[in-house]
Amino acid sequence: MVSVHPVLAPAPEMGAGIGLKPQHYRSVLESRVDGLWAEVHPENYMMAGGPRLAWLDAIRREHPLSLHGVALSLGGAVRPDRDHLNRLRALADRYQPTLMSEHLAWCAHDGTYFGDLLPTPYTEAQLDRFCAHIDETQDALGRTILIENPSIYLPLKSEMTEQAFLAEAVRRTGCGLLLDVNNVFVTCWNLGQDPYSYIDGVPGEAVGEIHLAGHEQDENLGDQLLIDTHGAPVRDDVWKLYDYTIGKIGPKPTLIERDSHLPAFDQLMAERGRAQDILVAANG
Repeated sequence: MVSVHPVLAPAPEMGAGIGLKPQHYRSVLESRVDGLWAEVHPENYMMAGGPRLAWLDAIRREHPLSLHGVALSLGGAVRPDRDHLNRLRALADRYQPTLMSEHLAWCAHDGTYFGDLLPTPYTEAQLDRFCAHIDETQDALGRTILIENPSIYLPLKSEMTEQAFLAEAVRRTGCGLLLDVNNVFVTCWNLGQDPYSYIDGVPGEAVGEIHLAGHEQDENLGDQLLIDTHGAPVRDDVWKLYDYTIGKIGPKPTLIERDSHLPAFDQLMAERGRAQDILVAANG
């Protein structure tokens, strides 16, 4: 049964955004470029007060905000942690984000948190569990969430494609999708698949947000294995795939993710500007 929650419709002004880091708080707050928005990991803001929340209050008054969770472990064997959901609901109620998202992955089991986003096999049994966890999350938040496709490094025993798994989750739960184009490229490279065919199989109407990030070659295996690091500029092959994606499904709010080796703000904004130009051109 499809859960019914308020749909997170992107604000008209949402073009290309950036992942918000403390080093760039003031620069983001003072920026007035068209379409800019900010995304944060809510786990970094689940506190009672302090300067970090004060900065987020100020930035939220000037720019649309997205909350991108990394710790609910929706792809795991156990139900989402109720305390975590309650704190996430409180944060969402305070900041009223335009978008909220999580991952098709698991990161915790039996009381142990692994600090990584781990893949899950695409089986009917796992689909049932995953949809139940999405339903529980959306019920607790009172909101629709977007689900991000993972980066895969080894083939998993599965009964369906990743696109089919995600499409069925959308149908059953009413969730949306966060399409990470870099993850598509990395997964398809590592598994010997065609990233353009992957994009062709995505239900474009369900995509509410796109991520772009950098990847790097494994230090031992070279280009035999690509690693999703978020520590480098977006590669040219990913830009080409993004351009194709926008042509296929239309313009969507797009985030430049950078979590390590953080560049200067003007360098990050130049990369963000490339995505903004593609979105503006697609809007005619």
